[in-house]
Amino acid sequence: MRLLKTIQLDVSDTLVFEHAAMPGEWAVTGSFLFMNDDLAQLGGKRRAAFRQGFAGVSSLGFSTLAIVTLVQPHEVEQATQDLAQSLLDQLGAPDLMAALEAARDEIRFSASLCMNGTEPYPEGTVIAMTRSHEDGEITEQFRSLSRRQARQAEDDWHSDARAFSIIEVDDTDAVEERIDLVALIKDEDQPS
Repeated sequence: MRLLKTIQLDVSDTLVFEHAAMPGEWAVTGSFLFMNDDLAQLGGKRRAAFRQGFAGVSSLGFSTLAIVTLVQPHEVEQATQDLAQSLLDQLGAPDLMAALEAARDEIRFSASLCMNGTEPYPEGTVIAMTRSHEDGEITEQFRSLSRRQARQAEDDWHSDARAFSIIEVDDTDAVEERIDLVALIKDEDQPS
């Protein structure tokens, strides 16, 4: 089985979010954290968390990215227990049974994000989320990027990232074009 874990590639999560998840926490989408918010009025760091933050199950802090990780059954159970305790302690779940039921649903959904159709994503696949609010509903969209693809894209970009490039042009065959602005203005002034 696979689950998502929070990942930080740099310090940006600590700057973008009011409360960043600890790297390596089991992760869920965390949309439930916005149930009592007026989503149309969100601003600043809270809005950033809504738009793209996965939630760490222990801290309920946010992470922009999550990574697909192989998991043992006892780890799934521990992640479920940790999330249930967070729901109870930090969000006021009515009781442990209700918190466990909600936690199981969130963990199941997290596991489903580790699948590409019927096949599991390879371990190390990075998942990003975009969350939006329209017509009273929260919508989540997910995209995946393997480590190799991410590294190759970054290497390609850096090798081509130059402020200036010198391009040689053979202008022996070039046709010179001149525009007479004065003539154009006079033509516009004449009635048709």
